[in-house]
Amino acid sequence: MKKCSDFVLKMDESVTLAAANRAKALKAQGRDIIDLTLGQPDFPTPKKIGQAAIEAINNGQASFYTQAGGLPELKKAVQHYWTRFYAYEIQTNEILITAGAKFALYAYFMATVDPLDEVIIPAPYWVSYVDQVKMAGGNPVIVEAKQENNFKVTVEQLEKARTSKTKILLLNSPSNPTGMIYSKEELTAIGEWAVAHDLLILADDIYHRLVYNGAEFTAISSLSDEIRNRTTVINGVSKTFAMTGWRIGLAVGDPEIIAAMTKIASQTTSNPTAVAQYAAIEAFEENDKSFEKMHAAFEERLNKIYLQLSEVPGFELVKPNGAFYLFPKVTKAMAMKGYTDVTDFTTAILEEAGVALVTGAGFGSPENVRLSYATSLETLEAAVTRLKDWMND
Repeated sequence: MKKCSDFVLKMDESVTLAAANRAKALKAQGRDIIDLTLGQPDFPTPKKIGQAAIEAINNGQASFYTQAGGLPELKKAVQHYWTRFYAYEIQTNEILITAGAKFALYAYFMATVDPLDEVIIPAPYWVSYVDQVKMAGGNPVIVEAKQENNFKVTVEQLEKARTSKTKILLLNSPSNPTGMIYSKEELTAIGEWAVAHDLLILADDIYHRLVYNGAEFTAISSLSDEIRNRTTVINGVSKTFAMTGWRIGLAVGDPEIIAAMTKIASQTTSNPTAVAQYAAIEAFEENDKSFEKMHAAFEERLNKIYLQLSEVPGFELVKPNGAFYLFPKVTKAMAMKGYTDVTDFTTAILEEAGVALVTGAGFGSPENVRLSYATSLETLEAAVTRLKDWMND
């Protein structure tokens, strides 16, 4: 008897988690591995946030189920946060709190996608988008964003990809894995195109405050009422507040879609973890300067490591202005070392140089590798030195 479904047998494991697990396994064997795989801040969760969780436990608030869509107090905190950083007001029926932003994405696709609906996804893309669309029975339509165009797609490319079955456009800005940001003008053109063709927009804004060197984040949902009414925004506390392990995400959008996503949550997760929700209330209130310190460190790392990585033979980079990743093109480097497959090349770097990167193949970009600079500058510089030495060997 076949125990697993055809679908899951065809599904790939997340390449970022697979790379991280391989690095951990080698470390457990005693190997000296520098791990640049995971996209999580190396800073601890701020103490005030942790204290809020402790207080919720001590006074018994964390002991019970909450509403499937999240605590009312947390939704109010999100409302205030939205006014500050998105510059428009939202109502509580436009908010869903989820067990991580990844689940918010999943709930969105399950709530909106019918079999054979098409979802346009620019590549490079975050590793889980494609499989999540497939889980919902939809068809992911990949539009390649060239490195020469700063990894951004144009309206012309989107129009070529659009068919009568197209329902959703997915945008991730700042981007994982590229760190690139769409300008207000670019987003306006894309948003107006979506309105003209009656498409929904899914905006993954999880890195919205991690922008550097004077760059500005523009929320596509803030551009006009027409664009906002068809846009669902995904966000959360993981990146901005160094809370990856707390698993609190959120979705903001049309009340009908949010209600449908809440129904999905009620039949799957029941509710996000109560204690994490109380911690998230404190996070959104931002009663200390932890974010500013973390942001300054990321900006310094980007500016220094970008220059150093650019000197690695065969590595070609576009300097990003958001998130915390570098995504160099390595076709020349592969040729220099005798490789034609980027995953094999990444494996060789791990085994021979002791540096764990993530293959670009999982992001829809078989010419690139991703590294996270969400680790110490000393560690990053040591990793670049190993890459230089390996390429020059």
